[in-house]
Parts: sequence; structure tokens; C-alpha cells
Amino acid sequence: MSIPASDAAFRDYLISVDENYRELANEHKLYESRLNELSEVHYPSIDEQVEETVLKKKKLLLKDRMEAIASKYKTSAASH
Repeated sequence: MSIPASDAAFRDYLISVDENYRELANEHKLYESRLNELSEVHYPSIDEQVEETVLKKKKLLLKDRMEAIASKYKTSAASH
């Protein structure tokens, strides 16, 4: 298996071959979209502030899981 050279190409590759990675990436994109919406609120309510904090933490956890999957693919490719 050949690992794409650029990070973007590698992410695209993982999205195309790994269902779990694809689901995590989609969820990550949804969180990012909602965070962008919340960042445009000039005077966020307490609930919106809490939601933003929770989404940032969830997004970070997803990123960690995605990185773990990517690392497995890189390790697997290096050993072949």
C-alpha cells in the first residue's frame, strides 16, 4: 500500500478506504460547522458558551481518534 505524500491526500485516502475514519471525519466536520456558527454570535448565551466548550472537547477527541487510525495505517504501510 502506498501512502499519499500530502496530509490532505492522506486524509482523502483514509476517508475513501476506512469507514470508521470517514464517520469520524464527517462528525468532525459537523462540529466544525456548528462551532463556526457559534463564533459568529456576538453575545452568546450561557447555553451557547457551554455548547461551544463541549463541541471543542468532542472535536478534539474525534481528532485524536482520527490520528490514531492514521497512525495505524502509516505503521502498517511502513512495515510492508
